Amino acid sequence: MKSDSVFKKAFNILLSRLADSARDIGLEPEARLADRLGVSRTTVRKVLVELERRGIVVRRGTKIRLRKKPARRDYFPSEDTVSTSDRVEQKFLEWILRGDRKPNQQINGLELAREFNVSTIAIRDYLNRFTRFGLVERRPNSGWIIRGFTKEFALELFEVREMFELRSALAFAHQHPNAPAWTALRRMAQEHRELLAEIKTRYHDFSSLDERFHRLINNASRNRFIEDFHDVISLIFHYHYQWNKADERERNAVAIAEHLDYIKALETRDPQRIEKACGIHLASARETLLRSIIQT
Repeated sequence: MKSDSVFKKAFNILLSRLADSARDIGLEPEARLADRLGVSRTTVRKVLVELERRGIVVRRGTKIRLRKKPARRDYFPSEDTVSTSDRVEQKFLEWILRGDRKPNQQINGLELAREFNVSTIAIRDYLNRFTRFGLVERRPNSGWIIRGFTKEFALELFEVREMFELRSALAFAHQHPNAPAWTALRRMAQEHRELLAEIKTRYHDFSSLDERFHRLINNASRNRFIEDFHDVISLIFHYHYQWNKADERERNAVAIAEHLDYIKALETRDPQRIEKACGIHLASARETLLRSIIQT
């Protein structure tokens, strides 16, 4: 359930913050914790109750204090912190990439549901959102067809992407210094450096990292339309050009370097540096995508 995954994700984030804190430190009020974690006060209360049940925190009057440092076993598995819709998206995009799917290839919803261990309704709901863009076509036999798209379509979509992402990047820089997104960004920077060091054998892993990186930035907008638009971006910009395998390792290495520059710009909170780094990376992505469309 989505609510359960939200609770577990918030629980893990707060655990990470407590792991870096001194013992017996007091926790912030519920309202402030809810704002920092990006969840409701109801979810925060549930998190605090669970922390107390595990003996990680203790209540002293109206105050809650850290009783002991969290252990690795205290964290929920990462797969439990992802909602069903997000899990379907991740698995579907991975399915496209690893299987080298081509335009006009058929998708069997029942087989995907079994492979992803989700319901056919979850598969249907995910794929249906792309039908209005012409990226996926529904067939009468409950199957779908993956469609390609034109250069004109890509340019129109990219224009919207540039506007949305720049707005999101500037919003990211205005977040509170203790916002969880900054911790996630630092962790993601380390993932980029590790992948770059092993790019010869792990270059396929970039697509997943790329999707998570841009989603982290777009989520800072707190705009439901931008977040929904990201699903279309994921299918097109992060995976469509994978149908062109030429120079894939080299392209991904360049993109990783651009991401690291982008991250440094975000950390400065300087609007001009952010706009420059964002523009350079999106220009490269647009060139790669258009070249892929022509060759495909």
